[in-house]
Amino acid sequence: MLRNVFTKALRDQRWALLGWGTGLVLLVLAESSVWPTIRDMPDLDRLLEGYPRALEELFDLSAMTTATGFMNAELFTLVLPMLFIIFGVTRGARMVAGEEEAGTLGPLLVTRLSPRSLLLQKAAALVVAVVALGLVLLSSTWASSTFFDLGLSVPDIASGTLAVVLLGTEFGLLALAVGAASGRRALALGVAGSLALASYLLYALGLLVDALEPWRMISPFAQALSQGPLGAGVPPSFAWLLLGAAVVVAASLPVFTRRDVRGA
Repeated sequence: MLRNVFTKALRDQRWALLGWGTGLVLLVLAESSVWPTIRDMPDLDRLLEGYPRALEELFDLSAMTTATGFMNAELFTLVLPMLFIIFGVTRGARMVAGEEEAGTLGPLLVTRLSPRSLLLQKAAALVVAVVALGLVLLSSTWASSTFFDLGLSVPDIASGTLAVVLLGTEFGLLALAVGAASGRRALALGVAGSLALASYLLYALGLLVDALEPWRMISPFAQALSQGPLGAGVPPSFAWLLLGAAVVVAASLPVFTRRDVRGA
């Protein structure tokens, strides 16, 4: 039974992973295919100078003359982080709160399975799902780089992939934790989504507003993206993302174990 909860949670996500993975591959291929055209544009530097300073700083547009800078600006600094967060949050909110609302969680806890074990296995399944999506991103980016001559190295791609995987994992586990503590899927979605948006705004405004700059590194977006993320290696700030993910799960355990889930 203990092992089956983990494998069942993964099995329940197989179609979501297939759909998300397919869309991710198509997105990476589409963006990568644009690079040869961008690379060969005359006066590219002059064109980039025409963008507003705010956009240039936020997306590091001055680096778009390289394939690494182009992929960071087009995918890895906004689109992919948001996609991984949406995936993590929606899956995390469904895993406990969604099952509880559907009436399928209580029967599990009538068995010898403890609430603590159930929550930890659900969390592990969520992490594996986000990592699996990250592996799709890594392999599709590497294949696209090879085919369209972007020249991205595997370590560079891995650093960018790890950044978005950590973001998706942290906010996904936050949704899981809120759902486990409250039993309400909508609340889990709302809290995790709102905090993700607030985190991005702090990161973005911290680049533009001097008064917010000292607080910028509180944002998980800053911790994940501020040094790249493509080509950034593994910066120490990644440790804060791992710590944040662990803290939200640990904080939800005592609340979940005390709740009368069987009576829900």
